[in-house]
Amino acid sequence: MAKAQTLADLGGIMQIAFVPQDFDGAIQHWLNKGAGPFFILQDNQAEWTAAYGVEKDIVLDIALGNWGEMQIEIIRQKNSGKSVYSDWFDAGKDGVHHTCIVVEDMATARALAAEKGFEVVHEGRHFGPEWIYIDTKGGDGTLLEILCMPGGNPGLAAMTREAARDWDGSDPIRILNLG
Repeated sequence: MAKAQTLADLGGIMQIAFVPQDFDGAIQHWLNKGAGPFFILQDNQAEWTAAYGVEKDIVLDIALGNWGEMQIEIIRQKNSGKSVYSDWFDAGKDGVHHTCIVVEDMATARALAAEKGFEVVHEGRHFGPEWIYIDTKGGDGTLLEILCMPGGNPGLAAMTREAARDWDGSDPIRILNLG
């Protein structure tokens, strides 16, 4: 494979994410458009996270659903503390917060981001999968999450995509327990 020259060379966008002022209302907005079903991970906490270079314990509610092949993620930070999520929410913003791509090699993605002058503003890992958010300097909604899952395990993304196929609209909101 040729060396990645741009972020687009790393992979296509698989997710659009939101940190709305009204978490439940945002889920309903996407359900009204026909996206779903949505799986809710309550009080989700990664094995390790850092925001702006400082280790943080960030607790999130995360809703995941699909509109066709595109995953929709809706995030609510449950605890206090500075993060890419609380900064957005506290500023009263709505709309797209970030997009996400999946890569096979995080070291390559980090190197390309650094080469292009994009700062890592958030990062984490959870027993295998790891992610970084980079500031692509395009303004609101242009953070890019780069997600690496060992062995190419599609995990939750594959589950939500499969659930959306031929979904009949029943059971639109499902609580997901990972533990």
